[in-house]
Amino acid sequence: MPRVTFVTPAGDSRTVAGDIGQSVMEIAKRHGIDGIDGECGGCCACATCHIYVDEAWREASGSPSSGEAEMLDFALGRRAESRLSCQIRLRPALDGLIVHTPERQS
Repeated sequence: MPRVTFVTPAGDSRTVAGDIGQSVMEIAKRHGIDGIDGECGGCCACATCHIYVDEAWREASGSPSSGEAEMLDFALGRRAESRLSCQIRLRPALDGLIVHTPERQS
């Protein structure tokens, strides 16, 4: 089971495990991670699951699709490392993924 570490703006972290194929948003919601709202349920139709992918994991997690990039325009505090957590699916290569939650969601 791949593990994902969520880091809050205050620097607190929590590591949780998920199943291959689950989205980072699904894992966050299942484990009650603060700062991940996921109002659209993972349909890439909002920006309330916005995260920042840690620099060490940016290449492995991939780039946003054009649709995701458009939705990220609605994210507060968008940066180069911004992603929607509903669009990152766990796979073995992402075991140990580190993501940072923003101060607040859109």
